[in-house]
Amino acid sequence: MKFWSFFALKLAAVGGAAQATRWALHQALPVPDSVTVWNHDPFTHDLGWTFAMLGWGLFCAGLLWLAVLDQRYRCRTCLRRLKMPVSNGRWDRAFLFEPPKTEYICVYGHGTMKVPEVQIAGREEAAWDRHDDMWRELEELSSGSRR
Repeated sequence: MKFWSFFALKLAAVGGAAQATRWALHQALPVPDSVTVWNHDPFTHDLGWTFAMLGWGLFCAGLLWLAVLDQRYRCRTCLRRLKMPVSNGRWDRAFLFEPPKTEYICVYGHGTMKVPEVQIAGREEAAWDRHDDMWRELEELSSGSRR
């Protein structure tokens, strides 16, 4: 629940930034006299305003894309950025046996995320694998191998 609440908060911040830039755009660009006389929206009747709104739309789409991309690479439990990318799989066996993937882990051991590098049979989503205590498991494995 914390993961989606953080994403909603991030989207609200993106919406606020978009509205603030639109307000700043309306303050910075002068409205032409022909638009004010006929009481039209300057977006559809002035080329400068039209290009400014096009740039504003691209800016908003970029902000939204960055918010989604940032959320994708966060831990589902503690919301920290996932670290330590490890590539596994083989490109020469990509079609049948071992498609290449990149694994990211949470440094606190909450889980791993496997991101496919090849989209063979359509769009494959990243898979989040939750772990109870990954570091404890690794410590048990390393202490057992020393004996």
